[in-house]
Amino acid sequence: MDYDGRVAIVTGAGGGLGRSHALLLASRGAKVVVNDLGGSRDGSGAGSEMADQVVQEIVAAGGEAVANYDSVAEWEGGESIVQSAIDAFGRVDILVNNAGILRDVSFAKMEPAQLDLVLKVHLYGGFHVTKAAWPHMREANYGRIINTTSGSGLYGNFGQSNYSAAKLGLVGLTRTLAIEGQKYGITANVIAPIAASRMTEDVMPPQLLEVLEPENVSPLIGYLASEGCTETGKIYSVGGGYIARVAIVEGTGATFEDGFGPEDVAAKFDEISTVPLGEGNAEFTNGVMEQTGKIVTALGITFD
Repeated sequence: MDYDGRVAIVTGAGGGLGRSHALLLASRGAKVVVNDLGGSRDGSGAGSEMADQVVQEIVAAGGEAVANYDSVAEWEGGESIVQSAIDAFGRVDILVNNAGILRDVSFAKMEPAQLDLVLKVHLYGGFHVTKAAWPHMREANYGRIINTTSGSGLYGNFGQSNYSAAKLGLVGLTRTLAIEGQKYGITANVIAPIAASRMTEDVMPPQLLEVLEPENVSPLIGYLASEGCTETGKIYSVGGGYIARVAIVEGTGATFEDGFGPEDVAAKFDEISTVPLGEGNAEFTNGVMEQTGKIVTALGITFD
């Protein structure tokens, strides 16, 4: 599986997951725009060193890459990132929206600055870069878009209402892109990765971090970015060599006659709330810790 002749953009590619994704795509022949603002985990600061270092790694290995330092949080930043691909390589075929920050705080203590930038980097960032790439992909009748959600977005997590809202928003964006892109040969999928990075280094035990290398997430990116993969509109949980599809499901429900009231709803609420899960071994996941636990169990990880 290779990407010869293809051009990829990876945002937030200066380290962690983004770096791993960029290196994999480049190693298989893609020309890569390595985007990274170079800021800290909370989105403050900026610099060129992180993106430049990854470009150097790709070039040293015989690949082709250029750096971009624009922020995904602004429309102009998204346009500039895509223009970097057009200027350097003449096209854009693959877009991995990976850039992210954290500003964790309980909902009761949240201030505007802790909400605004998180939404702008994650959710708006997905819109900005994809919107700029979209006309090029439509014209070429080809595109592979992979967005990055999170277990916090899918299941919620204490202290991350800002991050969770942005990440689940990306799922809605992805599913609509899949619908609108279908007739243009554009696929859109979303991954919920668990990996060792500066975003997770202080919230996971060392034994788990050792297994959850970013390189164990990137093969899924590689497949979803390939010409042979035509899946679209899907969500995947991934980490440590474990990959599972996540689905939004709906039960069989209940029906009511005209003029029904709250008491009638209460009488059938068990029926309303039941979602039969008869396909394979599918089951509900009830939180980001349970998502992590499923990976731990699947990989047979034990803790001393």
